Amino acid sequence: MNPNQALWEKGDFTKIAQVMRKSGEMLVAKLSITPDMHVLDLGSGDGTTAIPEAKLGATVLGVDIARNLVDAGNRRAKEEGLANCTFQQGDATDLQALNDQSFDLVVSIFGAMFAPKPFDVAREMVRVTRPGGRIVMGNWIPGDPTLVAQILKISAAYTPPPPEGFISPMLWGIESHVVDRFEKAGVPRENISCVPDTFAFITDLPPSELVDLFKHYYGPTMNAFDAAEKEGKAMALQQELVELFEQQNNSSDPNRTSIAATFLRVTVTC
Repeated sequence: MNPNQALWEKGDFTKIAQVMRKSGEMLVAKLSITPDMHVLDLGSGDGTTAIPEAKLGATVLGVDIARNLVDAGNRRAKEEGLANCTFQQGDATDLQALNDQSFDLVVSIFGAMFAPKPFDVAREMVRVTRPGGRIVMGNWIPGDPTLVAQILKISAAYTPPPPEGFISPMLWGIESHVVDRFEKAGVPRENISCVPDTFAFITDLPPSELVDLFKHYYGPTMNAFDAAEKEGKAMALQQELVELFEQQNNSSDPNRTSIAATFLRVTVTC
């Protein structure tokens, strides 16, 4: 199996996505989506942004490498009565099933950044976007002090080194890398903008229980716990993550969690 597919099918990301729904809706509200638009949501998961896009009337295709998330997205669209939203399996590095210039908007929020071969990812996103259309990415920022960058940093400390030639997905959170990738895909520098934005994880669970969701359902954290267990360090990893979540929790209710994480919002005009 494709290693990236194996990573995202390992857990059940829908459990994490449930705490991301409100911010997904808020982000989509900023995208000026209209009913006549055709939208590709790449690395869509089960529809955290694709479902709100469809509710605004756009015709939406969600593409994800994980079969379980594709199935979950199609179930959600059916339950919501959204005939204008469908999900299918695909690889962001090679969108062979999709025609050139077929989408007005391509959205990828914490999705395509995790695919290997980032230059191929940029090329494919540009290829399927019509002239004058837009690409919007949300990418976590390396070294950022907020939640997700720190989860990934802590997890990496307990995980064996990546294979030779591995390109960190976090480089998508650095403006110079973003610009280089899209310029090589044929986009002029002046058509690429990067601004910091925030995305909140909100749940009626205390921070320690939110950690448990990441431990059992989020592929990168699951891999970190697997590796830590073999070294007798699982408790240390658990403690580090609980401390992180408790420190960053903005809720005054100890049984509720609200944590804002900073990301890089990338907008490309094709």
